[in-house]
Amino acid sequence: MRGHRKAVCVALAAGLAWAVTLAAGPAAGGEKGNPAATPAPRMGKGGQPDANWMKRHEGFVKIAKRGDVDVLFLGDSITDGWRKQKAWKKSFAPLKAANFGIGGDRTEHVLWRISNGELEGIKPRVAVLMIGTNNTGSNSAEQIAAGIKAIVHKIKELSPQTKILLLGVFPRGPEPNTKGREKIAKINQDIAKLDDGKRVKYMDIGAKFTKDDGTLTKDIMPDFLHLSRRGYEIWAEAIAPTVRELLGVKE
Repeated sequence: MRGHRKAVCVALAAGLAWAVTLAAGPAAGGEKGNPAATPAPRMGKGGQPDANWMKRHEGFVKIAKRGDVDVLFLGDSITDGWRKQKAWKKSFAPLKAANFGIGGDRTEHVLWRISNGELEGIKPRVAVLMIGTNNTGSNSAEQIAAGIKAIVHKIKELSPQTKILLLGVFPRGPEPNTKGREKIAKINQDIAKLDDGKRVKYMDIGAKFTKDDGTLTKDIMPDFLHLSRRGYEIWAEAIAPTVRELLGVKE
């Protein structure tokens, strides 16, 4: 009986250690005390990683292990939405592009994903990163910018030859001059400093989605957050030449 209790205790301890490790993620690339810059998986009920989210992550790991990815898109639902767009097939699929966007992801989730297998097997020539909008409700602009910086540094660490096209967080909400827009502007001002003229290029294409007065319309963002088909066309038109330039592909 005593031996059985000992075995149960050992198993529980091992399970707890696994859970703590999974939630915290690798220490590298994180920032102490900042949840937006600390690698973490998406959690579901019962304190366990969300099963559907983990399944998608594992699918991306399998794609990475197969290799042959030259352009990697990383992000949340806005990036995830590329899958249904003709603009993707026209502008990026011919460049051996892969889409590792997951709806609802925050900076810490992308950081965890690339730290746990999504860059194993591939060394993309270009990574296109746009993340942070899902953090805006709970993290400060400084915390979010630090989370984005952690992702950039992790990509550099895991794939030194990869050039990074870092996009400013897209505008959200119909009106300009709101607290939300101001926070996004602060994030973008901070991460713009990552542009080193060599491995990291920063682009803020937010103004291409808005009217001259800064307002967003439903024909571009139906819910004032996610892009319409026209919105994705604008995105493709804005960055495709730069992606090709970073790849060294001639028009």
